[in-house]
Amino acid sequence: MSPHRLQRPWQGQVEAPDGDALPAYDPECYLCPGNARANEKRNPDYTGTFVFDNDFPALSGSSEVAAGDSELFRSRPESGRCRVICYTERHDLRLATMDIDTICGALGAMIDEFRELDRQPEIGYVQLFENRGAMMGCSNAHPHAQVWATANVPTEPAKELQAQRNYRERHGTSLLLDYLQAEVERKERLIVDNDQFVAVVPYWATWPYEALLIPRRQAAAPDELDAGEIGSLAATLKAVLGAYEAMFATAAPYSLGFHARPSDGREYPEWQLHVHIYPPLLRSATVRKHLVGFEMLGMPQRDLTPEKAAAALRKVIDGMKL
Repeated sequence: MSPHRLQRPWQGQVEAPDGDALPAYDPECYLCPGNARANEKRNPDYTGTFVFDNDFPALSGSSEVAAGDSELFRSRPESGRCRVICYTERHDLRLATMDIDTICGALGAMIDEFRELDRQPEIGYVQLFENRGAMMGCSNAHPHAQVWATANVPTEPAKELQAQRNYRERHGTSLLLDYLQAEVERKERLIVDNDQFVAVVPYWATWPYEALLIPRRQAAAPDELDAGEIGSLAATLKAVLGAYEAMFATAAPYSLGFHARPSDGREYPEWQLHVHIYPPLLRSATVRKHLVGFEMLGMPQRDLTPEKAAAALRKVIDGMKL
């Protein structure tokens, strides 16, 4: 951590801020109700959530990659399904500006997709995620998430699985629940908490205002959450994402994703469901944090401590009307 770096005069890239307010319906948007999508399929005149197979999926039912046959050139085929979840028919909303009931509806659609794909024998992992904002590579402003269901467990969840498994073997308890309890006791990195969910700037955070959301009780997958916990998660998401927007005075960009246990039908008592949020903004709506130089070649470096980031977010949330 090198917080003194924030005192440097900034002459790096400045992104353009968001433009005019979005309309409730955009006739040019391929996710709005009744509109034609890029492949000429037409959306129904839906209200609430709408889910469909991605028209341009990164995964398919078969892979063009052959399995590697050398220790130096190792590869394996990957297949799966890609789905799109529109949170609402409203083009101008986002999780930070939706009411709690609408967020709960969006979360319910995501959980339904997880449950359906989790049962498929050819699926080994279900990744729910949202990219928000052009800065994060999102090609459409309409509020939506994606589901990539893969045959194999991706790299990041696989590393988390091994870490949680190792910790349980050593201590007989859950790594993330023990970590959560320690954070609640220390209070230094807490962003917001309620009876069922806690959000923190994690001790190991890479991004300036990174957040980690964890349920207070053991749950390995999103379909294990009850209605009260879904409501608490919705309130926690709205508070954290709303804090980003208030802090930077913009429709804040981020990548958000659920990490659930693998989808192979086995029990994973070591796994604790959690949600990562990675916002790239550092100084303002137009100045982002880039991972370059030593951070790419050596190891990540932070320009402010997790404690100061959490304190700044708490101060913003205290002044918000939630």
